Amino acid sequence: MPERAGIIAAFLSQAGWCGAERRPLAGDASNRRYERVTRDGRTAVLMDAPAERGEDVGPFLAIARHLSGLGLSAPAILAEDRQAGLLLLEDLGDDLFARVAARDPGQEETLYAAAVDLLADLHRAPPPDGLGRYDAATMARLACLPFEWYLPGADGDAPKGAVEAFRAELETALTRHAPPSVLILRDFHAENLIWLPDRRGVARVGLLDFQDALVGHPAYDLVSLLEDARRDVGDDLQARMRARYIAAAGVEPDTFARAYALLGAQRNLRIIGVFARLCLRDGKPGYLRMLPRVWGHLMRDLAHPDLGALRARVLGLLPPPDPSLLDRIARRCPTR
Repeated sequence: MPERAGIIAAFLSQAGWCGAERRPLAGDASNRRYERVTRDGRTAVLMDAPAERGEDVGPFLAIARHLSGLGLSAPAILAEDRQAGLLLLEDLGDDLFARVAARDPGQEETLYAAAVDLLADLHRAPPPDGLGRYDAATMARLACLPFEWYLPGADGDAPKGAVEAFRAELETALTRHAPPSVLILRDFHAENLIWLPDRRGVARVGLLDFQDALVGHPAYDLVSLLEDARRDVGDDLQARMRARYIAAAGVEPDTFARAYALLGAQRNLRIIGVFARLCLRDGKPGYLRMLPRVWGHLMRDLAHPDLGALRARVLGLLPPPDPSLLDRIARRCPTR
C-alpha cells in the first residue's frame, strides 16, 4: 500500500516524529494495525485504522478523553488525523496483565483487585452523553451468532423457529434483569490492561481497546475480566473478585449474581460465534483453540438456578466444541 505508507510518513513528520523507527505491535481481531515508533529515545504507538477498512478513530478519541478526564490511564492523544484514520498515542509499555501474571503469579491477586476497583470507580461516574446503549435486543441478536457460524461450520443446523424462540427468551430475561446504566468498555480483560505500578490507585491500570464502549450493565465488564477467553482465572480468585466488586459498588448480591450469570451467558455465546466467524470468514483459525474454555464459562453461567430454561435451549441447539467438531470447522478455514 504505497499510498498509505506516504500518508503515514506525512502524519508522523507533521507530529514531530519524522524518521522514527517503526516496529509492528501485536494486533487484535479488527482491521486496525499498531506500531511502536521510536525517535531520540522516546516511544509512542501509532494506530492505523483506515476508514476504507471499516474503521473509525472517533469513538476511541471520545472514550479516551472521557476516561482520562476521570483520572484513569487511557493513552494520551499525541497527534490525530481522523480523516486518515491515524492516531499517535502515549506508549503505556508492554506489561500486559496477562504477561505480568504469567511472569509472577504472586501478583495476580493485586492485578485483578486493581482492575475490579477501577470498574467500581468508573461505574460511579455517569456515562458520556450520546453514547449508544448495549440493550437487550442487541445483546440477544449477538448471542445468536453461534447459529450463524459455529453450528453451520460444524455441519450442523438449527430450526429457525427454535433459534427465534431462544432469542426472544434471552431478550426478555436481559430486559428484566440486566438494564444498561453505566459505561462498559466491552473488551476489559488481561490482554487489554497494562500494569503501571509507578502510578497510584486505579491509575495503575492502563486501558486499551475501548473504542466499542457503550452504556451497559455494571456486571458486563466484570464478566469480561473474570471469564477471560484467553487465560484461565481460578474459581477462588473469581469468587473473591466478584465479592470485592459487590462490596465496593454496594449492589444487592443475589440480584447482581443473576445479572452476572445472564450477561456471562450472552457474552460467551457471542464469543463462540465471533471466534468461529474469525476462522471461517477471516482465515484466523487460532481463535478456535479458545472455544473449549469459552464453552466452560458458558456452562457455568447457565448453571445459575434462574437460567435453567436457557440452559436447556442452548444444550438442545449447540454441541460442545470437542476436538472432532473443532477439526470440522478448522478444515473450512480459508488459510488451510
